[in-house]
Parts: sequence; C-alpha cells; structure tokens
Amino acid sequence: MTGWEVPIGAAIAFAGGAIATGIAQSKIGAAGAGAVAERPESAGTIIVLEAIPETLVILGFVVAAMIIIMVE
Repeated sequence: MTGWEVPIGAAIAFAGGAIATGIAQSKIGAAGAGAVAERPESAGTIIVLEAIPETLVILGFVVAAMIIIMVE
C-alpha cells in the first residue's frame, strides 16, 4: 500500500506538462493567427507547429503512469 505521495507526484508530473503545453500553444496560436492572416498559404505549417507542444502532455501522462505503475 502506498501513501498519498505517489498520486500527488503523478498529478504534478501530468499538470506540469499540461500547463507548459497551454502556455506554449497560447503563444504559438496568437502568432499563428497573425501569420495566417498575412499569408494564408502558411496555414499547414502553423497547424503542425500548434500540434508539436502536445507531446509535452503525452510525456507528462507517460511519466505519471510510470510513477503509479512502478511504485505499486
């Protein structure tokens, strides 16, 4: 049986990735909207750049799952 430290650690790992992704996507989204307004052909590139920070959430989820699985 584990204590309360394990779920808190997993939550911090996941929340860190989620918060970082939100900050990154807010800045990329604002800049991307301006770029697409000036050059509509750059929309595909902006979509890819907007999707790249999602890997931080996936990494945070994997680390949180590893924390929970490895400790038990």
